[in-house]
Amino acid sequence: MEEKVLHNPKIEDLSETKLVGFRVLCDSEQYLNEIPKAAQLLNERMNEIQQVTNSSVQYGAFVVDNYSETEDGYWICVQVNEYEDIPDDMVYLTIPPQRYAVGKHNGANYSIRDTYARLHAWIEKNGYERQLDKWHLERYHSWNNKDNLIIELLDTITES
Repeated sequence: MEEKVLHNPKIEDLSETKLVGFRVLCDSEQYLNEIPKAAQLLNERMNEIQQVTNSSVQYGAFVVDNYSETEDGYWICVQVNEYEDIPDDMVYLTIPPQRYAVGKHNGANYSIRDTYARLHAWIEKNGYERQLDKWHLERYHSWNNKDNLIIELLDTITES
């Protein structure tokens, strides 16, 4: 059996990130179906969002251990320079400056847990600690086919 490895993991510090898009809130087993639908809707309505920094990249945002209803769910968004004339049925979210361990996932959405498991092992091996109560990001470079995604997984960390 071929061993799956995490290729070229890295550490990345991001400044404040402003996001506009849709919040997906459903039963946990439905996210694999609902996130691609929201990503497609966001893509179709991109022209309604002002100040988009890069329309070819979408962001997923979530808190692993959310302790409030306002943090529950998954946000699928695009990054903006500033909030301006946000459509009524869209949401906005400001992610504070954070440090991330970054790994790349190429493949189906249902296999993303395997990539996360390898990233989490790399984090521990390299002396970092995951911050489960902070915002985590997924940077989508390809989202049109849920069986062939290209996503950078950004797991929030601190040095342990």
